[in-house]
Amino acid sequence: MAQQEIVTVSPVVVSLSDLASGKSDSLLPEAFGPESLGIIVVKNLPAEFQELRSRVLSSASHLAGLPKEKLTQLEDPDSHFLNGWSLGKEILSNGIPDNFKGSFYTNCSFYGYPDGKIPDEFLNGYEKLTSYTAAGIWPAETDVPGFQQDLKALCKLMIGVAEDVARAVDRLFGGKLDGYPKGYLEHIVATSTTTKARLLHYFPPPANSEALDNDDSWCGEHFDFSCLTALTSAQFVDESDETNKSALPGQVLKELAKSPDPTSGLYIKNRKGEVVKVNIPKDCLAFQTGSALQEATSGNFKAVPHYVQGSKTGTTVSRNTLAVFCQPSLHEPVGSKFEDFATYSQYILKSIH
Repeated sequence: MAQQEIVTVSPVVVSLSDLASGKSDSLLPEAFGPESLGIIVVKNLPAEFQELRSRVLSSASHLAGLPKEKLTQLEDPDSHFLNGWSLGKEILSNGIPDNFKGSFYTNCSFYGYPDGKIPDEFLNGYEKLTSYTAAGIWPAETDVPGFQQDLKALCKLMIGVAEDVARAVDRLFGGKLDGYPKGYLEHIVATSTTTKARLLHYFPPPANSEALDNDDSWCGEHFDFSCLTALTSAQFVDESDETNKSALPGQVLKELAKSPDPTSGLYIKNRKGEVVKVNIPKDCLAFQTGSALQEATSGNFKAVPHYVQGSKTGTTVSRNTLAVFCQPSLHEPVGSKFEDFATYSQYILKSIH
């Protein structure tokens, strides 16, 4: 995947108020239409967003730094490691386990159900699919103070903004595309019992690692299998910085203004198959389309292929980010090839584990 030239593009940016009011609807084709990037950036978010982002992303470093025995207690093999802590369980395209990033997963059923318990009517026939039905596994409060409270609060905020994005997309495309009834995307985002959050910690790449020769050294090229994915900007942390080395669990870490390597970061393939770099401002959220929406709309919406390139300089720098995958409930149909999202997700999981 040798990259000849870095092309950085600016995605469509809209304010949350304009998105909610419909003032920005004319920009939606540029964000999600046939010639688009398949991504939109939302600014002017609720006041608490930036503080929550800093606390939650810092907690990814604190979590990844826990002793191995504590991290092992947070693993859930029965869920395909899609609940709690996961490291080295995914297989990269070259057949090697992915040891460059650690992930903390949790189901976001708490968005619609404060106690997080999914009602029985949504579980009947799907009891064994613990990837989406298992209760969350959380670190002890003393290990990462405030972690559960902060992560849930940020996920709720991100899903709420995703509802506004979905409502705007529905206004423009609902009932006009094959497989896309009116109100489809808002229904998926607002009512899903399977929306999944993934807090990511990308470890500093080892010096002189052969993996650094790959453009996707931090995360291999892939599609999200959501309908809509909410993304924070990345937090870059120099782990050799004395302030960060002395930070106590739960404290916000000192964040670099940007990656020391300008080539490091998020890359996507546009509709022409061209690789471009996308930067997300710290005070914004980005939303991109996933493969479940592509299936559900007979290809009218295209999933966004993307990968993350690691830093080839500053090898003490780690990267933290949060993705929230807004996807259909297990019983919801997904296109004509799959009976429901449960069937579709199992098909996908078999290909990556």
